[in-house]
Amino acid sequence: MKIIIVDQKHGDTRSIVLKDWMRVLLTFCFLGMPVFLGYYGYQFSAGRSADLYTDEAAQAWADKLVEQEEEVQRIREETLAQLQALTLRLANLQARLLRLDALGERLTVISDLDDGEFNFQQMPAVGGPEVMLEKGNGFEEFDLIKEIDELSLQIEDRSQQLELLESLLSDRQIQSDTFLAGRPVSSGWISSAFGRRIDPFNGDLAWHQGVDFATGVTGVEVSSVASGVVTFAGERSGYGRLVAINHGNGYESLYAHNQEILVNSGDIIKKGQVVALSGNSGRSTGPHVHFEIHKNGRVIDPASYINRTNR
Repeated sequence: MKIIIVDQKHGDTRSIVLKDWMRVLLTFCFLGMPVFLGYYGYQFSAGRSADLYTDEAAQAWADKLVEQEEEVQRIREETLAQLQALTLRLANLQARLLRLDALGERLTVISDLDDGEFNFQQMPAVGGPEVMLEKGNGFEEFDLIKEIDELSLQIEDRSQQLELLESLLSDRQIQSDTFLAGRPVSSGWISSAFGRRIDPFNGDLAWHQGVDFATGVTGVEVSSVASGVVTFAGERSGYGRLVAINHGNGYESLYAHNQEILVNSGDIIKKGQVVALSGNSGRSTGPHVHFEIHKNGRVIDPASYINRTNR
């Protein structure tokens, strides 16, 4: 191959004869170089695109992870707040149940129920074969919040019912406690009834305002026939050592001629409580208890109250 070079300015020419290896080299330069440059350019462009794609994907994943962490933190905080609220509600329900247990025990005492019939210190006895329910067979997802709400409503309802029952039973108990009935002494006999009698000291006809229970000996326990408040405890002319108890509703009972008084004025007395020991004090011929009842300030016959049956 021959290459002719022409000098444009002077018109001179030069010839270069290319041998076989020079022709191959020149052919490679003119034909292979464009292909090589094109391929290298493509690879460079693809590499930059791959790097750009990788950076964008990594940033997107990082942003997504941050978002998910924030969501997890929010759910954790909401769950903790709900647990704290549930804890407070459960503590409140537990306190109310303890109050209901105490109220129930009080009602068993007031109602005079048999021992062990209602024991609020033990869990209720339950049992029986279990038949497990499965999904698709009438089973519903357990809703803790709903169950707690229903339990709270049930406790509130039971509390109101028990409080009403307590009020009714307490009123009945008060009526029973203040109901005058029975004898002031467990032993002894009626030595003098209410009404007209011959005075044991002067033999004249006199009016006896109470009932005398002869005890035979001094020191026999004298008990109140009803609950009330002591209005007098001391010496009184004719009565000797006297205990007077106000039972409300206009009723008052007197226990006279005692050897010893065991209560003081203002004391609250329960039904059947011992208030004195029988004796022979005052205008008396021997150891006995003078039992007297007043209603609205008027003396009445104690006989009907002595023979009453306790409520």
